[in-house]
Amino acid sequence: MLNDIHSPEDLKKLPANQLPQLAEEIRNEIISVTSQKGGHVSPNLGVIELSIALHRVFNTPKDKIIFDVSHQCYTHKLLTGRNNEHFQNLRQTGGISGFCNRGESEHDAFGAGHAGTALSAALGFAAARDRNETSENVIAVVGDAALTNGVSLEALNNISTTTKKMIVVLNDNKMSIAKNVGAISKHLNNIITNPYYNRLYNDMNEFLKKVVGDSAVIANEKLHEKVKSLVLPSSVFENVGMLYIGPIDGHDIPTLERYLQYCKNANKPILLHIVTKKGKGLPVAEKNPEKFHGASPYNTETGESLSNDKSIPNYQDVFGKALLKFAQNDKKIVGITAAMASGTGMSFLKKELPSQFYDVGIAEEHAAVFAAGLACNNVKPVVAIYSTFMQRAYDCAMHDVCLQNLPVVFCMDRAGLSPNDGATHHGLFDISFLRSLPNAVIMQPSNEDELTDMLWTSIQAKIPAFIRYPRGKAEGVEIKQTPAMLEIGKAKELRKSDGKICIWALGNMVKEAIITADAIKAECGVEVGVVDARFVKPLDTELLLKHADENVAIVTLEDHVKMGGFGSAVAECLIENNKKNKLEIIAWPDKYIPHGTDVATLRNQFGLGREQIIEKVKALL
Repeated sequence: MLNDIHSPEDLKKLPANQLPQLAEEIRNEIISVTSQKGGHVSPNLGVIELSIALHRVFNTPKDKIIFDVSHQCYTHKLLTGRNNEHFQNLRQTGGISGFCNRGESEHDAFGAGHAGTALSAALGFAAARDRNETSENVIAVVGDAALTNGVSLEALNNISTTTKKMIVVLNDNKMSIAKNVGAISKHLNNIITNPYYNRLYNDMNEFLKKVVGDSAVIANEKLHEKVKSLVLPSSVFENVGMLYIGPIDGHDIPTLERYLQYCKNANKPILLHIVTKKGKGLPVAEKNPEKFHGASPYNTETGESLSNDKSIPNYQDVFGKALLKFAQNDKKIVGITAAMASGTGMSFLKKELPSQFYDVGIAEEHAAVFAAGLACNNVKPVVAIYSTFMQRAYDCAMHDVCLQNLPVVFCMDRAGLSPNDGATHHGLFDISFLRSLPNAVIMQPSNEDELTDMLWTSIQAKIPAFIRYPRGKAEGVEIKQTPAMLEIGKAKELRKSDGKICIWALGNMVKEAIITADAIKAECGVEVGVVDARFVKPLDTELLLKHADENVAIVTLEDHVKMGGFGSAVAECLIENNKKNKLEIIAWPDKYIPHGTDVATLRNQFGLGREQIIEKVKALL
């Protein structure tokens, strides 16, 4: 049946009794593709019925469906002409994105990849519709986790005063990536689990169905208000001027269609609260929705990763275990995460030392300012945030941490490429936006032992520190029992040159520098110098200027955009000191890099492949 769906119009032609079969086929297709290619498994399995109902009631692309984060858009893509070979190449080079993308389809009203944007964007769409005097519906599909994000709360504050017609579907599965935290999550849980409310509401619903029919049940706003007022305090959504309806079963397609139709006809901002099960239909995902929020290729029966090589640890786990070790010996050390305990490696601290662990929900700005407050009172906060999400906390890093020169350590995982996720998740910009901040110390390790040293040094030095490191496997280097205290701003010379070329490499590109030096030695007989820069700020200007005097050419190599990055810092130093060396900055271009099958494929596509680096350095000879 799924193979015959080429647009929402095909979906609308199906009789209602065939929809459960279609949902099952979609579920099987998502499981089949993600088990081979990886992807966001649990979020997508939880919204299949909702997506079907949305596309049967509304008419995209005229009507605008805006998904928060949009990592739950797989069914939406399957129903809007991206089935078969398109979906089979999900998140691969040349294939479709794992998120909504305006350049990919007219049915993708708004692109996303980060949480908390849907309400603001949808309100913008609604306000534009009102100004243009057009009639399209605007629907924001928002997970309960997004309501822990400050941008969502800012939008909620503005909806009723900005537009008279907008629909918010609250997809409540009690999860973000990990289990939700905070007062709003507790409020929603109280609504869902209150037995008196549900019993009264259902009994009155059944009575009205018999007397006046289904439509009156939904339309009777006073029914909802009367029942809720008997057993619950006023809903937070009603307090900001929205009509609140629900909660209803998010896996019951006929019920979803009936309620969505009412929302479509309503003439006031309305929130429909649905309850879904994250990972529905895949037992291993239902049992462990956090693991399957975003998964690498996996075995559908056991849930085990198909690339489960544990001989070399992931950088996130190296960080997490080191932080736990240091925190066990120092009760003032605390860890902070924005709903990413597992992804950042902080799950070790969460499990062993819960009193020294804080999960603030999807609220990176709050995490940063919260850490600043802790640092003012003799606590030692370590904040783990993906590089791409650190962008959200930039003002806080400037205004609240660096300006006050507070000892907060930011550990930025996924610095560099996150290949399958694409432009919204690549960590290619952090050096450029952090390097301009006075007092900031920015560093990147070339291996897991150096990461441990940098974490230890940052905590002990009591500085505003930013440590960036890539996604995935480390280098397989043995980690010392006792970490070393590094001298701030000092690079490490690994190989001396014969006076022609010296490569200054940062982090995971040090390995590529060594390979390049070996290749040129073998082919040309030239000894190329190699430096593990370690620090972007402060830069080791003493060693750099020495190498400038000793070599004809300097090469910089980094996993970051060229503009404003590590190479820019080297260029500034050489210019300020009147050095005339040839300078080759090898970095990512001034473009948003798309998703791709793997790191090697994307590097080759944009001039950072291994052979391409060797040829660029050889050209300097």
